[in-house]
Amino acid sequence: MGAGMILVTGATGHLGANLVRELLAERQDVRVLLREAAGPALDGLAVHRVPGDLRDREAVRRAVAGCEEVYHCAAQVSTSSGGKREIHDVNVVGTHHVLAAARQAGVRRVVVTGSLSATGWRRGVACTEEDLFYPFGEHTPYTVSKMLAEHECAKAAAQGLDVVIATSTAIIGPHDYRPSRMGRLLLDFAHGRLMAYVPGGFEFVSVKDVVSGHLLAMRRGVAGRKYLLSTHYHTVEEMLGFYGEVCGHRRLLRVPSPVMAGLARATAPVVSVLAPRHEMRLTPAAVGFLRSRRRADCSRAITELGYRPTSVRQAVEEAFACFVRRGQIDGRRTTGALRSRAGRSTRRPAVRS
Repeated sequence: MGAGMILVTGATGHLGANLVRELLAERQDVRVLLREAAGPALDGLAVHRVPGDLRDREAVRRAVAGCEEVYHCAAQVSTSSGGKREIHDVNVVGTHHVLAAARQAGVRRVVVTGSLSATGWRRGVACTEEDLFYPFGEHTPYTVSKMLAEHECAKAAAQGLDVVIATSTAIIGPHDYRPSRMGRLLLDFAHGRLMAYVPGGFEFVSVKDVVSGHLLAMRRGVAGRKYLLSTHYHTVEEMLGFYGEVCGHRRLLRVPSPVMAGLARATAPVVSVLAPRHEMRLTPAAVGFLRSRRRADCSRAITELGYRPTSVRQAVEEAFACFVRRGQIDGRRTTGALRSRAGRSTRRPAVRS
């Protein structure tokens, strides 16, 4: 049993839902801050639920009060250019509220989830925690907000708060209830709705690896430091190969990335007007991320935290199995081996304190 209450924000998101389950498996007392009904993400879980919004300073103070540790995973995620005010208020102002409340309440440590998009990079070179973000490029409101959230962490650290940033790449794995962008892509592939793809590549992280990285950052991280967490870099073709192994191989049209980038730029303004609540699968920013083939160097996490990445392919299988168990994918179309996996619980990340 852990010593003291642990707060998790963003507990209904992909990372948060898995993190809460791991903390409960360790017999920790977990409190969650919920802006709205949790839905299936927290069904049957013995957590302390506190209603409130990150943008509400007093609600955040109530959630943080009495906690020894805080995992701040909540964020408004988007690859579109819209919703600037909400994204800023949730991601930047909300982070400021969490850190201020933690400092006031004497929280031992806060681990804040960062984004690789807010880390500087150079084409062809794996980025590290020391690469400076270039503010004058084409960035989405989300990317800018995550960069500013890191600045809030630096300010809080300068004021004496023990805060560590655990930076995530593109997450794949089970307990993806909303679902995430990667989860929607797997569902589209499984249901035959994915007709084409854009060549490229990115850093992907198994959800159990990013959970493990957060726990390790809480237990072993150096105050004020940032840690990049990835499982492996994969090309789009490699990821589609993994999807094909679990869903059945499909022939997809390969669209040159300059062509898709042009289509995305032409389509995005129309979609934003006609369907402002609909988020495109391939926004200009999403295409840009794939074309960049950005790589991450996780040496700091491996050396200082003992972080040990596992397998993206396994994460895809576990995500698929979870969707099958929840009836979102027809498991009767899978092979016997995958059907067997779909009926079992996914393994928890192994973290030694």
